[in-house]
Amino acid sequence: MHPLLRLVVQRLLLGVATLWVVSLLIFAGTEILPGDVAEAILGQAATPEAVAAIRRDLGLDRPAWERYLDWLFGLMRGDLGTSLTNRMPIAELIAGRLENTLFLAATAAVVAVPIAIALGILAARFRERLLDKAISVLTLSSISMPEFFIGYLLIFIFAVKLFWAPSIASVYPGMALADKLYAVSLPVATLTLVVVAHMMRMTRAAIINVMASPYIEMAELKGLTRTRIILKHALPNALAPIINVVVINLAYLVVGVVVVEVVFVYPGLGQLMVDAVAKRDVPVVQATGMLFAATYVLLNLAADVLAILANPRLRHPR
Repeated sequence: MHPLLRLVVQRLLLGVATLWVVSLLIFAGTEILPGDVAEAILGQAATPEAVAAIRRDLGLDRPAWERYLDWLFGLMRGDLGTSLTNRMPIAELIAGRLENTLFLAATAAVVAVPIAIALGILAARFRERLLDKAISVLTLSSISMPEFFIGYLLIFIFAVKLFWAPSIASVYPGMALADKLYAVSLPVATLTLVVVAHMMRMTRAAIINVMASPYIEMAELKGLTRTRIILKHALPNALAPIINVVVINLAYLVVGVVVVEVVFVYPGLGQLMVDAVAKRDVPVVQATGMLFAATYVLLNLAADVLAILANPRLRHPR
């Protein structure tokens, strides 16, 4: 078997095992959530008899291990289950929300990745000089602040004071692309500020590491400019770690948008999960949690494979 194919198979098996462990943790975590979905559904009419009847109807009176096995086998068949609060198939609830989350993450990636790589190249080009230090200070300052603080700060400046962007990222099906981009401008800016620092510092470190190679010294002796050396010789050979950190940050953009979606009331998967937790809608929480976990595992696998494909020494090991 080809080494790359063997790696993919090993990582897929490891990913399946990881998802199984995650499913156990998600199910156990939802089991210990405070409150009772039956009482939440009934509200003020939650008499003991009515609560018991609702629990029987929803299957909540069965042992936990039996409900876990039913849920796990349902996931393996592609059946995400039914929402407890509105009795709708969870797949229908998730479909539109997932599209919104992917749109937000993709837009943030299109903005953040070029900015991060450009800043990393500039920082490596002017290493230990004023520009390098300024870029490091700004990016580290942005990553040191939590997402909700950055989000509220951007809302205060650009929505409340300057009226440049909406404070609530409201999108709907059929919305024009320009209007959609305007609506998500502040969430995209928040996510960009959060992830740029990781990618910028890895780009800088990878290029500086390659710059110590003998062939770079030969290029300098030939009289090539430092900018050309970085772009033509150093950057292509530093792509493996850069690709790895970019894909990992893409995984964060998809699974780490929960706080940002709540801050901007964005109708995505993270907001759906938070609403489901508030309503004690356990199947929806479990399904969204597993979807986030599967996305993260698959993108980490993609990061490993792309890093190997970008590095000939790893692609053709001796």
